[in-house]
Amino acid sequence: MSFPKKGKFFPVGNGHDHGYCDQGRTCFADEIAAALRRSLGPTGAGVKIVAGWTGANEKTVKNWFAGRYGPSGEHLAVLVRHSDEVLNAFLVMAGRQDLMVATKLAAAEQAIMELLVAVQSLTQDRDDGRADGRPPSGF
Repeated sequence: MSFPKKGKFFPVGNGHDHGYCDQGRTCFADEIAAALRRSLGPTGAGVKIVAGWTGANEKTVKNWFAGRYGPSGEHLAVLVRHSDEVLNAFLVMAGRQDLMVATKLAAAEQAIMELLVAVQSLTQDRDDGRADGRPPSGF
């Protein structure tokens, strides 16, 4: 028994032309692909990571990386949760660049908090040390 001529390959289009690539704008699938490559690199490891995040088949994820197809809404939500690059690309496509400022501010706030904890830890370690510069006993 042999395979029919149809069905061996992914179709070129999905039959739904919404004009996402018209008027010089980049396609949704291309934008997501570029964001995934910026975030994880073009290697097979990135494909495996995204497949693990989303539960999607690796062949499907390879098609996302290649820009042949874009992820569904459910998969896009998972990608946005894990990748700031995908989130930024989505916000740009949605015309909501103003929200990118909020996400960058939140990331900066998190980095400052982590730095503050590290500085406090160093200060505490210094205060726990002896006056002669040697570490406390037990080290």
